[in-house]
Amino acid sequence: MANAGDLYLDLMKRMLTRSGFEDNHVITPGGSGWKHRIADPALQFLARRDFQLVRNVTTDASLREEGRDWPLSAETMIGLRRLDNLQHCIETVIADDVPGDLIETGVWRGGAAILMRAVLAAHDVTNRTVWVADSFRGLPDPDVARYPADEGDRHSTFKELAVSADEVRANFAKYHLLDDQVRFLEGWFADTLPTAPIDQLSVARLDGDMYGSTWDAITALYPKLSPGGFLIVDDYGCVPGCAKAIEDYRVENEITEPIEEIDWTGAFWRKRR
Repeated sequence: MANAGDLYLDLMKRMLTRSGFEDNHVITPGGSGWKHRIADPALQFLARRDFQLVRNVTTDASLREEGRDWPLSAETMIGLRRLDNLQHCIETVIADDVPGDLIETGVWRGGAAILMRAVLAAHDVTNRTVWVADSFRGLPDPDVARYPADEGDRHSTFKELAVSADEVRANFAKYHLLDDQVRFLEGWFADTLPTAPIDQLSVARLDGDMYGSTWDAITALYPKLSPGGFLIVDDYGCVPGCAKAIEDYRVENEITEPIEEIDWTGAFWRKRR
């Protein structure tokens, strides 16, 4: 039988994704294609008036497991498989005594970062900090002059991605996990990450979607990742700009550790010890 810690973390992952606790509604975001070109003006009109378009659905457990839908009330949209991977990485660095804090760059409603803190709590770890890094106002407009790969990127228009720091703090508090082991870095990654007071990292989870956001995060944080630590990339399989930023950084820094697939979009590797 699973022990109390395992049961707690399993329940946390299911609650954070609403897996088994479905609300049978999903958010309708903007996107590409002719259907979205027709719908986007209406969605933007509603967003400006604090309305949000949702759809009634019969929740597909396989979609929720892989983070392929966008749940209305869940604290994360990344699905169970990527949360399982995150738990595995954290528990591995704890077991192997790899030094360093944990960070997520791009947190949305905070679900993955909340799980980071829950794993530390389940293992009675009191000497590591969870860093919660986000603009808390959505994604930046593409800076094509600096990052040509972001030309045409529309993430900055998705107002559903803008979640305030106060809301994320409230979500941590809802699970009784907001304490002095959780620290927020509020602002654009290019402004906050290079000077963040972080000495070492053992797990870094990047969820910046765009080339620029991914590049700003990995260039600031990978040098602080301890040997034996894990670099996790949420959008590697579905956003070409994100994947290109990772590949460019790996080539530039001669990183040869193999990238492992988590699911249809998540990927990670372990830094050589």
